[in-house]
Amino acid sequence: MEDTQIIAEAENFAKEQLGQDKTGHDWFHTDRVRNTAALIAEMENADVFICTVAALLHDVADEKLNPSKEAGLNKVHNWLKKHLNDEEQSGHIMQIIETMSFSGGGGEPMSTLEGQVVQDADRLDALGAIGITRVMVFSGAKGRPVYDPEIPPRDESLQKEYRDYSKGTAVNHFYEKLLKLKDLMNTAYGRKLAEERHGFMLSFLEQFYKEWNQGGQKLL
Repeated sequence: MEDTQIIAEAENFAKEQLGQDKTGHDWFHTDRVRNTAALIAEMENADVFICTVAALLHDVADEKLNPSKEAGLNKVHNWLKKHLNDEEQSGHIMQIIETMSFSGGGGEPMSTLEGQVVQDADRLDALGAIGITRVMVFSGAKGRPVYDPEIPPRDESLQKEYRDYSKGTAVNHFYEKLLKLKDLMNTAYGRKLAEERHGFMLSFLEQFYKEWNQGGQKLL
């Protein structure tokens, strides 16, 4: 099967699996990550095909959208066995997907350039205007309030605590994850793109506190 056909099949699979998602991990998120990954791959001289397929399949395996992490990974593994004959490429794609999650503190370091590229692309979609919109959508889907000044941000070092969506607020998630991402970027071009988006989020928070308090409040 040609690379272009495999990519088209991966697109269809991702649309089928994520098309009804209401948490911000939908097909449009996947499509943005795919496009950003391809852009960074070209700038960093990474394998565009590996980056593209891994980006298209990364949320199909996400444990937030499956009964378990293992179930999600098996779903992607079985798809790759059917559509990609190159075992080395399939193994590379699986390794990227298995280790790219934030997982409440940054996750494992990526061992390949392609993994670094896809991870950067996914993290960039959690920053800036898109990132702000997605955290609000996700919080609403999980019944999490926008903000409560009596609830401080959590220490997100433990995965169990990170995945406990019943606690916390949308605004706290900026401090628990989103504002940490700029310093976790792997590639030079990814860091460049993250700087602007990070700055936009800081401006948003400043304006948010100003409007919330009708007089202004310094950032935490």
